[in-house]
Amino acid sequence: MTTAKALLAGGCFWDLQSAFKNKSGIISTRIGYTGGRVPNPTFMEIYGGKTGHVEAVEITFNNQMISYKQILEIFFANHDPTNHNSEGKLLASQHRSTIFYFDDTQKQLAKEKITKLQTQNQYTFPIITEIKKATMFYPASPYHQTPQPGIHRPQLLS
Repeated sequence: MTTAKALLAGGCFWDLQSAFKNKSGIISTRIGYTGGRVPNPTFMEIYGGKTGHVEAVEITFNNQMISYKQILEIFFANHDPTNHNSEGKLLASQHRSTIFYFDDTQKQLAKEKITKLQTQNQYTFPIITEIKKATMFYPASPYHQTPQPGIHRPQLLS
């Protein structure tokens, strides 16, 4: 088995994580934070929007069973890549759409996917998904690792 990782952000981490759970080829998912400037951030710090982090899902997958292209298909099918800094009605910088790549192949595939979606005119507004090099990923607390789809409020446990 050959494993690989994907690191994606697109709205609430619980909702994005649920899109990948139980898909063939997905080995594991972890939610957490990445892309910011504060080491070891807590949920409440992220929720405050001042650390620069996004809520993200780290996906470990068997790339012989599911490709990175398929991972991107699931990603774009499960969030709005045109909605800047928000998840539904909740405006928050930690919910921005971002693909964090681990190598040049992932970077190129992400660019190609966005270009393809834009030329297909699937969205009324431009895709604003950022493509950035993966940085330190900080797993969320054990409490937050339990999916809570549809809940978009800070939890006091962090």
